[in-house]
Amino acid sequence: MRRRDPLRLVRILLWLALLAVLLAMPLYLETAWLKAGQYMMIGGVGAIGLTMLIGQAGQLSLAHAFFLLAGATSYTVLSGPTGDVELVGFGLDPGLSLIGAVAISTLLGIAFAPVAGRLRGIYLGVASLALVFLGLYIGQAASSLTGGTSTGRAPATFELFGFPFSNGGPELEIAGVPIRAAERSWYLFLALTAIAFVLAQGAIRSRVGRSWRAVRDNEAAASVMGVSVTRAKAGAFAVSSAYAGLAGVMTVLWFDILKPDESEFGTYGINVSIAFLAMVIIGGLGSVPGALVGALLVNGLPQVLSLYSADLGWFTGTGDGAITPILVSSFVYGAAIILVVLFEPGGLAAIGRRITGRLSKS
Repeated sequence: MRRRDPLRLVRILLWLALLAVLLAMPLYLETAWLKAGQYMMIGGVGAIGLTMLIGQAGQLSLAHAFFLLAGATSYTVLSGPTGDVELVGFGLDPGLSLIGAVAISTLLGIAFAPVAGRLRGIYLGVASLALVFLGLYIGQAASSLTGGTSTGRAPATFELFGFPFSNGGPELEIAGVPIRAAERSWYLFLALTAIAFVLAQGAIRSRVGRSWRAVRDNEAAASVMGVSVTRAKAGAFAVSSAYAGLAGVMTVLWFDILKPDESEFGTYGINVSIAFLAMVIIGGLGSVPGALVGALLVNGLPQVLSLYSADLGWFTGTGDGAITPILVSSFVYGAAIILVVLFEPGGLAAIGRRITGRLSKS
């Protein structure tokens, strides 16, 4: 007989309370804070995909930035207007373009699966890192798709069943608060993050998730048990790529422009792949809620520091030696990674499990 979890109802109530708070935030927060929250959700979606790949399937990947660019470019091209001489566009509905972008990112992940199936550990990490440089080259060379590094190109305004997530369209108010572009985008990003979270939790608890963990723990034993190691690795990489592609669509909607990087450090560069890796390490490898908390720290801290620094006059220097919010954030989450590795390899998720375990016994 399955043991009943005494804290299950408490956890459900806490999740519902958190959802209620998130739904109410656009009614009280300014646009700048809503934008900061949306950026944290972008990190959360991408980190969920990566924690399933690394923590559940045991495959190290540094290619997340490449799939981020793939998703952003695919959405922009699919939804872009037709008839432009310089830029390729298919004029598809933005909702269909989002689905198409996720599908294309998934296919690219499947295309990399033969490499992922033959490598593991640091060798797979180095091989996947090559995709980031490939994305850098394609972004710069394929200006008809990306618009080039100088000007880039604007994505189509996202619409769902004819309802625009912009200042256009019907005027809406909730409790006397106008629901404009920032508020509508908040609800869009919140819905995408919630869907990504629920699907990830379902995948982990399903037969697919069990096959991932079997391959992670012992490939030979998994094969004896009837698990196709190659298929499990390919599936994990495809799912992770799909999540990164969705995060890429959210990224281009957040910036409202697709602009490929001029160097390997940028919006879709090595630094972004490392930031996603930091999210899943700090949150706890394999933990979906932990990935969200890691994204809250890694993607949220620079945004919060930027907002407060403008008001308080902090980190306002310029030049090579200037202390910026991004630099301070890098030191903070770098120190957090060291502390996690030294004192709690399970990350924040392990601390949460320990606390809930003690509460259930008391």
